[in-house]
Amino acid sequence: MQEPSWKQIRLSLERPYKDDNGEHIPTLLDITPDGQHIYEQKESSTKALGNNLRRIFVERGVDFFDRTKGHKFEEGIPTVENKDSSETFNHPDEEGVPASQQMTVEELYKMRAEIMPQLFTSLGEISLARDLLTSLLASSQPQPGNQPSNLSAAVVSKPPPIISVQAFNAQLTIGSKDEALRKAADVFKSAADSLERGRIKGEKYWVDALKVRRANWGLIPAPLPFGSATGKGADKTSKDFLISYGLEESPPAFRRQAMARMATDADATDSLVFLHRQRTRLRVSVAVAGAEGTMITSQNTPSKVDLPGLEGALEVAQQEVVEQEIFSILVQEAGNLPTASARVSERLIVIDAAQGTELRFELLDDETQCPESFDDLSQEKCNLIYSALHVLLLGRHAHLKSRRLGTAGTSRASTDAFRSPPPILQPIIDLLQYQVFCERIKSEIDKMVAALSAAGIPASLRFDPVGETGRQLVQFLETGNGRVIGGEAVLRIDNRHTIRLTFLSPSSLTAHLAQATLTISSIPQLCQLLIDEVERRLLHGICRCVGRWEGCVLNFHVSFGKDFAIDCSAFQLHKGTPKQGQLDSYSSNPGGLSLMSWIEQIINTAPLSLS
Repeated sequence: MQEPSWKQIRLSLERPYKDDNGEHIPTLLDITPDGQHIYEQKESSTKALGNNLRRIFVERGVDFFDRTKGHKFEEGIPTVENKDSSETFNHPDEEGVPASQQMTVEELYKMRAEIMPQLFTSLGEISLARDLLTSLLASSQPQPGNQPSNLSAAVVSKPPPIISVQAFNAQLTIGSKDEALRKAADVFKSAADSLERGRIKGEKYWVDALKVRRANWGLIPAPLPFGSATGKGADKTSKDFLISYGLEESPPAFRRQAMARMATDADATDSLVFLHRQRTRLRVSVAVAGAEGTMITSQNTPSKVDLPGLEGALEVAQQEVVEQEIFSILVQEAGNLPTASARVSERLIVIDAAQGTELRFELLDDETQCPESFDDLSQEKCNLIYSALHVLLLGRHAHLKSRRLGTAGTSRASTDAFRSPPPILQPIIDLLQYQVFCERIKSEIDKMVAALSAAGIPASLRFDPVGETGRQLVQFLETGNGRVIGGEAVLRIDNRHTIRLTFLSPSSLTAHLAQATLTISSIPQLCQLLIDEVERRLLHGICRCVGRWEGCVLNFHVSFGKDFAIDCSAFQLHKGTPKQGQLDSYSSNPGGLSLMSWIEQIINTAPLSLS
């Protein structure tokens, strides 16, 4: 039978436990750098017994055997019941030694103290003899030219292990060294990656800081870390800074809220960390009563920031904190409105601004979707109110800054500096009330123009509710010195006669007539003024057309119906009839006979009726 060659030997995947001679293979613990193998030493039974005895004394106490003497350990072994009894029983144990001859702990310690020095002496003598024998064997080797010695030494070398053990040891050595090298490489790689991330993070930190500074955002030193030394001679230099994106004259609470810092965490997705950001936006809604009594609601279009990166994030956060400040001021002023009623909650303000008009301010989460508005004009009105609130807030801050810095000059300037800050809600309410007021005035005048046109009398209206330019309007909102917005309306009748009306916000109306200037305080008073003036103008024109005959008089009476509809009646009085008789009457009708043409017919037919 041919023996297998070394190349045909296959190693088993199972770890070998015995060698070819059937001896147990010791457990390998380590391999020194010089190739020496360190195996696990097998613990002898004597040493294990000694350890167990030592544990008995350590865990149970040195008096363990004294405490257990006289107690029953096993069944069938008698115990001493009475110490005073003269009869004792000494039974042998399993090894044939009587119980009375067993050693106590003190006797064992005493014997150990006597034997240990002798054992150490014997150990020294044996070691000396071994060293002497080793030297004799080394010197007894034959030398060239010398006589051979009777003593000879045999060098015994350890037999090499079997192939499977050699392969296993080689695998163990290579695997251990490979694992150690890999771990060391991983440690160096992680350290290098950490250093690189720190370098990149540091560069990005300062690049972002320069971008923020170039955009003129406020940078303030960050407070020292908790526990830093603050005594005399301590380094109090701030190692970091904060970004302040709030307004300069905002209250301290909002300035503390408008703080951000540069992200220092390598895993941070954003470059900025906002400390107290609430992510809320202000929505302005205006609800107007429609023709059928239903409320039509419109909202402002939320502004979006198109700037990417740090500047865009700071602008969005600044918009949020400015809107929160505006809402807090609106909450304070909503309870003291002189011309409107309001309902205030934590995030909602509802104001009955004018007749059929409701104004709402809401703080919504940034993720809330705003519904679409159906009326573009109302939506632009909400956008105007939203922008006007920011302008009024800046005017309020300008006033606070002038009061803070102090105003040097005349006493009047000093008085203006220390007056209360201008409101931001009342001007908005005044504008809405003024709009409703102008719409009602224009509605009444339009009815009169339509009635005159239906009667065939030329009439035109020039209505300008805001007489100021856009620049002047913005200046009024910025300064807030109690200025109001005004306009005028001019009604021209028959291309000759005019009626001029002027109005100021929120609801002041003045009529400028040829004979007087009147202040109008209500819509019925305005309607009566229009009726009187138009009737006077019509009668004045009729008088220019009517003649007088001998013994005959024509009288015309003008009256106004619903929506200023013009009615006219003609009466004739002559010497043959003692009472005034009505000839005919006229009612305006769009597309029909005009009033002046009807009067001309009456005048032409009046002489024929006398004949």
